[in-house]
Amino acid sequence: MRSFEFGVEWGRQDHDNRRDERCPWAQATTYLATAPKSNRSGTAYWAAVADLDASGALPVPLHLRSAGHPAMKHYGYGVGYRYPPDFEDSDIAQLYLPEALAERRYYQPSEQGYEATIGARTAARAAARQAARELGRQRRAANPPPTVDSMKAAGSILRTRETNRRKLADTEKRDAGGGVGGGDPDDPQAGPSG
Repeated sequence: MRSFEFGVEWGRQDHDNRRDERCPWAQATTYLATAPKSNRSGTAYWAAVADLDASGALPVPLHLRSAGHPAMKHYGYGVGYRYPPDFEDSDIAQLYLPEALAERRYYQPSEQGYEATIGARTAARAAARQAARELGRQRRAANPPPTVDSMKAAGSILRTRETNRRKLADTEKRDAGGGVGGGDPDDPQAGPSG
């Protein structure tokens, strides 16, 4: 009930007792207070930490590493990576952990609450992966996502945004009289105006 007490206390602080703010917090608090509890995520986290303490930093599998330069593919960087959304159920069997931990499974859901759903989904994926192994291939997604180089698109958008931010900052400085091309026209250090 500690989460319920937190929700009540939060609702009393600096929120003008607005109904549209109180109701969602009250609902969330009630849900958290009454939801089935599990320590499986925390146990998984600490098991991973224990493995890290025991073995130190292990190498990331080569197929997961980014080939920052095309020549790095010659050394295996990024070679053989399969993008999960391209496959049926957005799942593909490939190694995500360092090879020394390949068979390690950290999160093991309980049969309580939503963890039962996660457990059923994990079991279904394991069965589908086994069926794909028996067929000798993984089925491609029936409706694949559009092909786009998201890193290239994001870089272009971010560059444009930063350019526009700089222009806006320069304009604001100029309008405030304290920067590029602005200021007092009689001040020789202010530079040329507008």
